[in-house]
Amino acid sequence: MKTVYIIITLALLVGLGIIFSNSTSTEQNVEIKNGVQYITIKAKGGYFPKISTAQAGIPTRLIVKTEDTFDCSASLVIKSLNYQKILPQNSETEIDAGIPKVGEKLQGLCSMGMYSFLINFS
Repeated sequence: MKTVYIIITLALLVGLGIIFSNSTSTEQNVEIKNGVQYITIKAKGGYFPKISTAQAGIPTRLIVKTEDTFDCSASLVIKSLNYQKILPQNSETEIDAGIPKVGEKLQGLCSMGMYSFLINFS
């Protein structure tokens, strides 16, 4: 019985480690080149990263990468930009996000509302 408790405890610890390592991911998806900010979002089985922070006050472009994307994350809607498009299955799509202001948020959704991403500007 003691062995069962040890195995369950170890499994829980491993599971928690996986959850927290994914939720605190520090993937660098924001880059500034020649005065233009590029924010890269991957679309496949959802959008990744789910939450990003970017700089306000500079021209911003959103790059959405698809790779064998056949699910509803290929159908992207960004209401604040009046953007709705079916993305190609394997490509990079560049979207002009203008010059965001401090405190603005940019949210993207799949057409069904199942998947989303959020970009906070500060």
